[in-house]
Amino acid sequence: MNTELKYVDVHSPDFGRMKRLYKTAFPADERAPFFLLSQMAKKEDVDFWGIYNDQKWVGLMYVVSEGDLSYLFYFAIDESERGKGCGSGALKALRKKYRGRRIFLAIEQLDKSAPNYDERVKRKSFYERSGFTALNQRLREGSVVYELLGIGGRVEPEEYRWLMEKSVGRIMLRLVPMRIEE
Repeated sequence: MNTELKYVDVHSPDFGRMKRLYKTAFPADERAPFFLLSQMAKKEDVDFWGIYNDQKWVGLMYVVSEGDLSYLFYFAIDESERGKGCGSGALKALRKKYRGRRIFLAIEQLDKSAPNYDERVKRKSFYERSGFTALNQRLREGSVVYELLGIGGRVEPEEYRWLMEKSVGRIMLRLVPMRIEE
């Protein structure tokens, strides 16, 4: 299987599918407005990728970067393609494209009382098999708290603040507080 990341925008043929996947793969309280993601992707160091296996669209990635730090903000594989190695291939392609950088992502905390606890455990295990390790840091975005996983080292709170300020702006950070907690 040959997995590629291809830049997408509103004119890309798979843009509508990406929008549908985004809305079904992420809970409403964890989603930014899709039009805002599309607009932010026009900025330098913000990448909106379509994931393709053997030229067939299978998913999406949204990555925000600053300095040597890249945040895999959103990552989803189309439901019909899950369990076929597409996600592992996509993360391998991500690591290749962002080689030499610290890459991190946020997952739901492993809370045994959560109704999707088993899903959370599987998701963390998947990322660990793909080379990500626990950074022993939490990320608070609005009212949601996540666990950080990464490759290449920790993320300092100031680095995260600067990365998000650059990508979403100061006003958005005031509206939706986003910060790393130790």
